[in-house]
Amino acid sequence: MQYTRLGQTGLRVSRLCLGCMTYGIAQKGQHEWTLDEESSRPFFRQALEAGINFFDTANGYSAGTSEEITGRALKDFARRDEVVIATKGFIPWRNAPNTGGLSRKALFQAVDDSLRRLGTDYIDLYQIHRFDAETPVEETMEALHDIVKAGKALYIGASSMAAWQFSKMQYVASANGWTRFVSMQPQVNLIYREEEREMLPLCADMGVGVIPWSPLARGKLTRPLDVKTARSETDQFGKAIYAKTADQDAAVVDAVLKIASARGVPPAQIALAWLLAKPEITAPIIGASKPAQLDDAVAALDVTLDTDEIAALEAPYAPHAVTGVTFPSRFTGRVSVLS
Repeated sequence: MQYTRLGQTGLRVSRLCLGCMTYGIAQKGQHEWTLDEESSRPFFRQALEAGINFFDTANGYSAGTSEEITGRALKDFARRDEVVIATKGFIPWRNAPNTGGLSRKALFQAVDDSLRRLGTDYIDLYQIHRFDAETPVEETMEALHDIVKAGKALYIGASSMAAWQFSKMQYVASANGWTRFVSMQPQVNLIYREEEREMLPLCADMGVGVIPWSPLARGKLTRPLDVKTARSETDQFGKAIYAKTADQDAAVVDAVLKIASARGVPPAQIALAWLLAKPEITAPIIGASKPAQLDDAVAALDVTLDTDEIAALEAPYAPHAVTGVTFPSRFTGRVSVLS
């Protein structure tokens, strides 16, 4: 396994992060494809044996059961001081006022709930899952700073939002002497490359680590687009963010399949190798519901694409509408997907 620093911190993380959204008690209408605890635990052991020390979950994954499963598995299989646990707050946990978002009240409740579910005294990387336009940035950043100073979290990070929003939050933190974000978790993959325009250069300039979600585009980069899976049929969020792009994405998928065939490796290795080669990327967040998927991700670390292969993978890309920076209303009760 390869290791690197997370942004400009001294924290060392594996170059792959295991995304734990796959592990949780399935919820109707959300994450119906998840694995229960018994089926999930072997993946934590496999990841740890491969040298992965970085694990990402969220309070909103499977109604908090992802955090519970993650916490118990890491307690049983790993030493707490050797693993980096990342989780997120923002998604409402009930349909009631103050049960979500980035207000001071909501964040303090959310982080305490996550600590309890994870069964740990501290969270290594506490992230805001999305930008909250209904809460002043100053309130959010001071609350996150106080969460760090209280020892509930060691570092803070953010996830998909507009580059200007992220820049504003960092500026407010700096201006007030508060804790700054050390990481950004955007969507980056061969099918969706819009973050290359502003967010990735911004992160590079600020020394912020980038841990992209959906590096394989919800599995679309691992097989022909017409091949369906249980997840692709029930992943409502995935359907929302890729609903309008199938035709323009087909040529990208074909390029991945062609290079994978020529190399004699699975397409997932090619798609991940492309992402890992980008200098801004710290550690893609990989999901795994089959052991071979985790094996492919680890093997991708040893795949080096040449300039012609990279050019062939990137050539078919067409600009996309911005998606994934907010949640569908069924996930939050108050916002809709930007498209």
